[in-house]
Amino acid sequence: MDAISQLQEKVNTIATIAFTTIGTLQRDAPPVRISPNYPESGSGPAPAAAPNPNPTPTPTPTPIADSDADFAKQPKLMSAELVKAAKQFDALVAALPLSEGGEEAQLKRIAQLEAENDAVGQQLEKQLEAAGDESFHLVTFHTVFNFLQFYDIIDIVDCF
Repeated sequence: MDAISQLQEKVNTIATIAFTTIGTLQRDAPPVRISPNYPESGSGPAPAAAPNPNPTPTPTPTPIADSDADFAKQPKLMSAELVKAAKQFDALVAALPLSEGGEEAQLKRIAQLEAENDAVGQQLEKQLEAAGDESFHLVTFHTVFNFLQFYDIIDIVDCF
């Protein structure tokens, strides 16, 4: 896998870990009071609730003692995983080759390569125009010849 693909994969890993961590914290974190002066939600007078026409008993969840211990460990484990992925990303970036000459030299090199590409493209167009139908017949001949040779219908020695 090339360096750019490895970097992209690592960025995706970091994003996945970050979103998973934030989602887990939002889902499992206990509420924390912002300030003693800030009123808690629900501390004021609650509006009268409409009576439920179909009352059904709601099951009370049984608290699990291990879940509190697991939750306390999760942020540390997730942050360690995030730091590990970030360090791996930094190592990949450090392994990239340095560009020589800066941005101006790179732009000059790109322009040079584009000019070479244009010149070669023009030469190829001229050769294709000069070849005309001959190239079609030549390609057809080679295709048929390779087919016959592949299926052992003819041998190269027979042709010479």
